[in-house]
Amino acid sequence: MALERTQLAITGMHCAACAASITRVLERRSGVSEASVNFAMETATVVYDPEVVNLEGLIAAIEETGYGVVRPGEQQAAEQTHERELRALRRRFWFSLAATVVILLLSHLPLLPSRAAPWVLLGLTLPVQFWAGWPFYQGLWAALRRRSADMNTLIAVGVSTAFGYSLALTLAPNLGAPGGGHVYYDTSAMIITLILLGRTLEAKARGKASEAIRRLAGLQVETARVLRNGEETEIPADQVVVGDTVIVRPGERIPVDGEITSGGSAVDESMVTGESLPVDKHPGDTVIGGTVNLTGAFRMEAAQVGADTMLAQIIRLVQEAQSGKPPLQRLADRVAGVFVPSVMGISALTLAVWLALGADFTHAMTAAVSVLIIACPCALGLATPISVVVGSGRAAEMGVLVRSAEALEAAARVEVVVFDKTGTLTTGQVEVVSIETAEGWDMRQALALAAAVERQSEHPLGRAVVRKAVEEGLTPLEAEDFEALPGLGVRGRVEGREVTVGTTRLLEDRGIGLAPISQAACELADQGTTVILVGVEQKAVAAIAVADTAKPEAAASVREIKALDVRVMMLTGDHFRTARAIGHTAGIEEVQAELLPQDKAEVVKGLQEAGHRVAMVGDGINDAPVLAQADVGIAIGGGTRIAMEAADVTLVRDDLRLIPETIRLSRAIVHNIRQNLFFAFAYNTVGIPIAAGALYPLIHTMLHPAMAAGAMALSSVSVVTNALRLRRYRSSLAKPSP
Repeated sequence: MALERTQLAITGMHCAACAASITRVLERRSGVSEASVNFAMETATVVYDPEVVNLEGLIAAIEETGYGVVRPGEQQAAEQTHERELRALRRRFWFSLAATVVILLLSHLPLLPSRAAPWVLLGLTLPVQFWAGWPFYQGLWAALRRRSADMNTLIAVGVSTAFGYSLALTLAPNLGAPGGGHVYYDTSAMIITLILLGRTLEAKARGKASEAIRRLAGLQVETARVLRNGEETEIPADQVVVGDTVIVRPGERIPVDGEITSGGSAVDESMVTGESLPVDKHPGDTVIGGTVNLTGAFRMEAAQVGADTMLAQIIRLVQEAQSGKPPLQRLADRVAGVFVPSVMGISALTLAVWLALGADFTHAMTAAVSVLIIACPCALGLATPISVVVGSGRAAEMGVLVRSAEALEAAARVEVVVFDKTGTLTTGQVEVVSIETAEGWDMRQALALAAAVERQSEHPLGRAVVRKAVEEGLTPLEAEDFEALPGLGVRGRVEGREVTVGTTRLLEDRGIGLAPISQAACELADQGTTVILVGVEQKAVAAIAVADTAKPEAAASVREIKALDVRVMMLTGDHFRTARAIGHTAGIEEVQAELLPQDKAEVVKGLQEAGHRVAMVGDGINDAPVLAQADVGIAIGGGTRIAMEAADVTLVRDDLRLIPETIRLSRAIVHNIRQNLFFAFAYNTVGIPIAAGALYPLIHTMLHPAMAAGAMALSSVSVVTNALRLRRYRSSLAKPSP
């Protein structure tokens, strides 16, 4: 049986060590081939063999470690759980803050008799220690049960040391502790308050990080109005089936993907495609579920429903990207796995060294507790995933879907962008680009005769000629005695004259003289166009050039990519002359033509073997092999489902300018990750020695544990705040295209 993938929402995680612990438990479970726990998203993604282990077994393994699990499909329950936890955290913080203010005043102002003061402070500290600080003790107990250690272990041991020392002096004041028997209830209470403040701010900020995915989920429509048995019925949107006729009124969200059958409107697709302007829709046009119908009413036929809609696929792709880990995270994961036990060892060593140097117990204890409190692995665990969550969400809002965190990092390092031609750099639809006529003939006259014959043809080149005639407003003419000549062209009689439209060979075979138009035809062919000749009776009267033209934004997009110091190439199966013409229009000098799909993959492989990181941009089924071969495969304009499955990045709308935008945003995300990792590593590298007393010979004072708690809280909040800057990333597409 094939492996299955599931994503579980985890409750109760407080740091990177928690995530590392859950990952180890899942990876050791028989039947699990891959497990990844995202601390920032509070999710676990597991790939497993259902014949060896079932979903309930995975959930039980996590719950046995002391963490909670929200089952798949219960997203609303997960959000409600998160809200409850945040409210409880706030209650504990505000109570702890109020009590701590009183404890600080009574500790440092002569408001109480000296004998009564310790007992009053003990009474005030007890609820802070064991109610407000209870989550730390719960975490400590859970860690002990699974024979591991996490952030709760450091905090609980630190505050318990300060509290226990003070309690001993309160119960036995004659112990004569150095420092005059001073109690540290204020230290214990302040540490708890500051850490609760940090966790509250962090939880609130992390909630903002996943705002994009919640907004996308909020676009899903709950009900739909359908025609069944001739009657209009309102049903849950998840009960709409393919083929249903759905009625959409002005101001409503479209419930499913489909095609308009009658009516029309302007549709706001910005939340799904990133396109800021409304798009006019008419019968035959496709519409996307979750987008907003602005003006008119229409009926549509449901084509994709439920999990097959574009919105559902977008949400799934964003969730997959946010749950993954880029290579930059690996070092942080390795450090987090051994971090807490190492810190506890450093704390014990700090205590022993100070005592060995002759310091009093209070001095040594202060240093040891400060080490425990300041050494927060939260910043380390948040550094990468929080940037990925915010960045991939911002990308989705712009219409760029990144399949994985690895793809984000790979896109940032791209050195060569390789384009397919047809449907990628070009519109994918041939159009008449030029018409040359023989002396004595008018362009409109020749086009009208050619269109009259081609109107009965189904060939794409013939349809292009007919469209041009319509654009020119020509009166339709009728052709008689029509004949299609496969591979050559068509012929017929129009207004009593024999008209032949097709290749040079067709006209030559029919004895039609080419001299009047031969030079013009050669010049058009040299420009990379396909030339259709028009013969009337025995004389060639016109040469019509048709071509699959470059997209309007192609040249601007290529310029932007080159400005990012990225090399640009084009690979195509088309003739070299045509490919060269499109390349010239788009500003691409490196063009390889007449390639089979496997040839394209070999070219990309050769670039990779030469040490280049390659992004491949394509849209068709035949692009799937090369999209998979590239370091980053980009499917443009949604493309086909096969191209989307093979691609690492999918551009929701057909706009080439999204490609340089993707590279820029990826670079911004990776830069943000590096900033966060540098800050997290630097914080602990500098903070732990200072807390241990490394600066004591210079400043002759110790870092107070409360200051360590404040610094620890600040580190996590700083990392999250830095990542949230990515939400303000501005797309250059908001500006007019050059």
